[in-house]
Parts: sequence; structure tokens; C-alpha cells
Amino acid sequence: MLARRRCELDLAVEGMDCPACALKVEAGARSVTGVISAEASAVTGALRVVHDGTVRPEDVAAAVKARGYRVRLLRRDPEREGEDVLRRRLGLAVGSGAFLAAAFLARWVAAAWTGAPPGWPSVLTRLAAALFLLSTALGGRLVAVRALEALRSRTVNFEVLVIVAALGAIALGDLPEAALVLFLFAVGETLEAAGVRRTRRALGSLLDLVPRTALVRREGRELEVPVAELRVGDTVIVRPGERLPVDGEVVAGLSHVNQAPVTGEAMPVAKGPGDRVFAGTVNGAGALEVVSTRDPEDTTLARVVHLVEEAQLRKARHQRQVDRFAAWYTPVVVGLAVVVGLVTPAVLGRPLIPYVYRALALLLVACPCALVLSTPVAVVAAIGQAARRGVLVKGGQALEAMGRAGVVALDKTGTLTVGRPEVSDVVVAPGAQVAGRPLDESSLLELAAAVEWRSEHPLAEAIRRRAALGSPETDGGLLATARNFEAIPGRGAKARVAGRNYYVGRRLLFESDLGVPTGELGRVGESLEREGKTVVYVGCHSEVLGLIAAGDTLRPEAEEAVARLRRAGVDRLVLLTGDNPATARVVAERLGLDDCRAGLLPETKVGEVEALAAALRPEGRTLVMVGDGVNDAPALAAADIGVAMGAAGTDQALEAADVALMSDDLRQVAYAVRLGRRAVAVIRQNVAVAVGIKVAALALASAGLLQLWMAVLADTGTTVLVILNGLRLLREDGPGTGAA
Repeated sequence: MLARRRCELDLAVEGMDCPACALKVEAGARSVTGVISAEASAVTGALRVVHDGTVRPEDVAAAVKARGYRVRLLRRDPEREGEDVLRRRLGLAVGSGAFLAAAFLARWVAAAWTGAPPGWPSVLTRLAAALFLLSTALGGRLVAVRALEALRSRTVNFEVLVIVAALGAIALGDLPEAALVLFLFAVGETLEAAGVRRTRRALGSLLDLVPRTALVRREGRELEVPVAELRVGDTVIVRPGERLPVDGEVVAGLSHVNQAPVTGEAMPVAKGPGDRVFAGTVNGAGALEVVSTRDPEDTTLARVVHLVEEAQLRKARHQRQVDRFAAWYTPVVVGLAVVVGLVTPAVLGRPLIPYVYRALALLLVACPCALVLSTPVAVVAAIGQAARRGVLVKGGQALEAMGRAGVVALDKTGTLTVGRPEVSDVVVAPGAQVAGRPLDESSLLELAAAVEWRSEHPLAEAIRRRAALGSPETDGGLLATARNFEAIPGRGAKARVAGRNYYVGRRLLFESDLGVPTGELGRVGESLEREGKTVVYVGCHSEVLGLIAAGDTLRPEAEEAVARLRRAGVDRLVLLTGDNPATARVVAERLGLDDCRAGLLPETKVGEVEALAAALRPEGRTLVMVGDGVNDAPALAAADIGVAMGAAGTDQALEAADVALMSDDLRQVAYAVRLGRRAVAVIRQNVAVAVGIKVAALALASAGLLQLWMAVLADTGTTVLVILNGLRLLREDGPGTGAA
């Protein structure tokens, strides 16, 4: 059996500004034969359709139009789309409100003007009625268009219910009620559009970080060209204070670059020839020449924006539950309204009109917008805020899972540590000399660096860094006399320095191969090795002159990051590493971690992750695995949430992780957990408020205590409250602020 073909189609939808709208758009798209799935986002105005290859964009456009929305085949700026929608909604709401106020004024004058000439009160009353109808027409224009489109497609949506309620009020002779209902509905639609516009602006602010033009050197001339015309290999000149237009590599100049827009780092980073830079970051006081390494549409910032847009389409667990609830909620309320309006008066023998009025109020209360909106506004606000802080969260599901983190598992090398050895201890044997000069720590390092000058071993690199030597030509001294380097496999290295052979290597090299006892230095070395450090000895064929110990040092922010995770409410912190147990135990003890599991192969690390995650699931908690994004890919995939460190410019980490930290700042893990917890709390608050007010309104409407305008006000007020509560997440503090 052949596998079904899967093709993707990305479209833009006009007028989709709330999750209830998104549900209708999705339903319309899924009604097209050949469509496998459809995901719409009210925040970005995007519709993604997965189909079997037989679907044309025109087919989807027609099906969505039948739901009251228009589809464009070319995407526009989502922020501009939000501004257009808001402007139209605001105009209709203001016009409806002005006519409504004038109508009430005319009616009041007609009633209060006792000395009016004959016939004037009736004229004013007819004028008030006309103004009420004008207010109704303006307030109901948008909802009427959507209702008609829905009826043409033989579906019943909330807009149909609103129009039925307004027409019912007019039929009952209550023109002010009909006008007030549609005016309040227009106000609610305007406020919803304003909330969506704000979240779109939060997303659009990422795109605004890249300048429109760039100064390029081509054929010996400097030209100002649009950024869109830049190509890989172009040399771009970035003046002091300017934003970088491309991802690239510095080829000339020295400066400090503020990378906070991409990585979230609080301090500017020094940049010089050979260093990588990112589009959207801000150059400091020095001019830089940068060779572009990516096309403008493929920069790290562009990929982040794209992935944030993708995240909007990934629904959170709460949102999926609410969507399922909304699918049967409105039909049930419509049925209840029929029972209240028609069945009840017939059974009880009561007058029809009061019960029809109750039924109309029930129809207005039926709108699930506030409930459906409770999750996505909070999710979008949190994801957008996190992206601006250098934390890329892949959708609402990942955000919620971070908020339920019970255990955080941490890789060691490259995550808790810097990922390379650094010299930690230098011990000189009493009375040791070289070339007739007494040795101290500095000269022992110089001797070891001279012996290891040609070695590619990581420990040799650490010794050379600590010795801080330039080159044999510039430094002279022992380094200038080094000759005849020779690597001794599994043991160390040998070179002729100052006319004599010297060795740098393991204890076995001296005691077994050279027959030179290490004595007291050997006992010091054993103690250092128990601390998880690597020890090499320095000497000649007759004596050991000293030792040098090195280890993979902790990141400067590691201790603070662990403390922040504790304050964020994480129950346990576990170290998972393939390193030796002694080294791992030292790291775990120093940081105060709860558990340490060392010597793990990739497959055994995955097993440990799966076991930890399985133990948490009955409690509704999640396991977060933090690694460097590439080497730990299997473990990151096995965890409930995989967090990749230092993902800026790393395609694999950006694509594979659920959460990607654009910089190497481990403190951002606590920020992501705290943001997830706050987002979950806001979602629960929104759901509780929406359900509570809805239940109360339904009860009042069923009892006949809820007027039509009160029903709309309750629905609109709840929707606005939910939006404002969700947008509080846009003010969330970022990493490095000290708040955890």
C-alpha cells in the first residue's frame, strides 16, 4: 500500500483575529476533499494546510470564504494586517456608538421636552428609531457578513446567533436593545483586534531588528544596497552603532557587539577577525568588515522568527482540550435555547415572548470566545517575550511542559562546564632547577609549554593558554630553544629544551618507562586525581621537576543557575554524563545536585532519561533534559522537553530541541521554567474566569434575569479580561536580571 502524499500550503487569512475565528477557518479548510489537516493562528493570520497534492489554493480560499473570511495567496506583514483590522473595527464601533448616543439623546428630548410644539415628540421618536437602526447597521455590519457567508455554507456560527438575537429584539419592538447588543459586540471585536495587534507587534519587533539597507564593498566600491539583495560572500561594512544586516564572519576590525536581540546575553561580546556575528545585533564603537555566510532570508534571526511563527500553530494541551469542549458547547446551548424559548412556554402554558427573550439571551451567552481565547493569548505572549530574550520555545505544548517541570537533568561537558580543560594546579618540586635557574610555577609552565608546543592534545592547549606565550620568535626564553618534539602515544610528549631532553606526561611515563620515582609529588597527584582532575608530570630522565593538574572548569554562572532552578520550584536536579564517576561526583557535590549518574554511553543515557520521565508522569510532572544540542540529541529527544544550549547559528539545535537557548547562559533554563509556570498559571486563571462567568450568565439567562445587552457585555468583558491577563506575560523579566 502506497503512503499518502503530504504537501503543505501556507496562506494568509483576512479578518481572523480570535481563536474562535481560527476554529472556523480550520473547519472550512478541512472540508475540502484531499486536505489532511489544517492549523490556523489568529495571532499571525496564517493558515497551514497539509494535503495529498490534489488541493488547489483556490479550493481552500473558497471553503474559507464560505465561513466569512477571505484568503490571500501571498502573505503580508501580520502587524500591518492587524492594524488594518483594528482600524476598520474601530471605525464601525465609533460610528455605531455615535448613532446610539444620538438616538438615546433624541428619545430623552422627546420625553423631557414638555413645551415642544405639536408633533415634535413623535418626530424625535421616529428620529431616535432611525438612529437606533443606523447604530444597529454599523455595529452589525461585520457580524452580518460573516453570518450570511455561514448560512450560505449551511453552517451556524456565533455570528448567526448574534444576528438572530438582534433581529429578535427588533421583532419584539426593542430597538435600543438590538442597537446596544451590536454596539457592544463591535466594541468587543475592536478590543479583541487591539489585543491581537499587540501580540503581532511583539512578533514583528523581531523583524524590525534587521536594517533595511547595508553598506557593501563590490568591485572596489562601497555601495548602499537593500539587505534583500545581499548574497553569501558579500563584504559588508558595519559602522559604529549600526545593526548588523547579515550573519557572517568578521574579516577586519575590532569592536564589541551587543548580541542580546539574538542570544539574550546581557553584556556586549568582543569581536575580531574570525569571530561569528549575527544579523540584528548592534555593533559597538569600532567599525567591522563582515563576510556574509548566509542569505538574508536564512539568517539566525530570520530562522528564529520563522520558528516562532511555527510555534503559534502548535497548540498547547489546554488549548486542544478547550477546542474539543467548544466543538460541542455551542450546539448544546443552541438546543437549550430552543427548549427555553419554545418548549418551556408550550409545556407550562406561559406567554411566548418572555421566553423567546430568554432564549435570545442564551444564544448571546453561547459564544465560547473568551474560553477559546484563554490559552493562545497567554502562549503567544510568552513565546514572543521569550524569543526576544534569546529563548526559543517551540509552541504551547513545550511551554506548558516547561511549566510542569519536576526534574531537570543536566549534561556535564559543555553544559555545566566550559567543555575544555583548564590548568587548575601547578606544583613545583623543592629545589628543582632548569638550565641552572630555580623553577617557580611560571617557569615550570613555560618549560611544559615548550615541550608541548607542537602537541595537539587538549591538555597541551590548556598548558599553552595558561603559560600565555606568543611564539618562539617573540617570546624567546625556553620556548626559543625547543627542538625535536616527539609524541609518546598513551604516555605524553618529549622535546629538547635548552640543550636537554625533557618530558611531560603521565605518572607511568616516569615510573615505568624512565624509572624515575615521583615520590611526594605522586601522592599530591593522586589526591588531585581523586578530585576528578587530570595530572601530568614534568621532568627529565633523572628527576621529576613538578606537576600540572587540569580539569574541565564549571561555567561561571553554573552555581547561580542551579540556585535559580531551585527557586523556580524544580524538585530534583540530576547530572547525567559519560565522564568518569570521580569527576562527575566532584561537579555534582560542588553544585549541590541531588543525583549523579556517570560513565553513561549514549544509549544508557537515553535509558536513564526515559526512566526519570516515566517516574514523573503519574504526578503530571515533566522531565527537562539540558544538553549542548548535538552530542546529546538522543537524550534530548527522549526527554519530555529537550533544551539545547548555545543554539545561535546551529541549525541542528534550532530544529531538534523543544526549547533552544540562543546563548550559552545556563541561567536561561530557570527563566524558561519560571516563564512556563507563570504561563500555566495565567491559562488556568483565564479558563476559571471564562467558565465561571459563562456559567453564571447561563444561569441568569435561563431564569430570565439577563437582558440582551448584559449578555453581550458579559461575553465581551470576559474576553477583554482574558486578553489583558494573557498580555501580562509580555512584561516578564528576562534572564540575567536576577529574578528567578
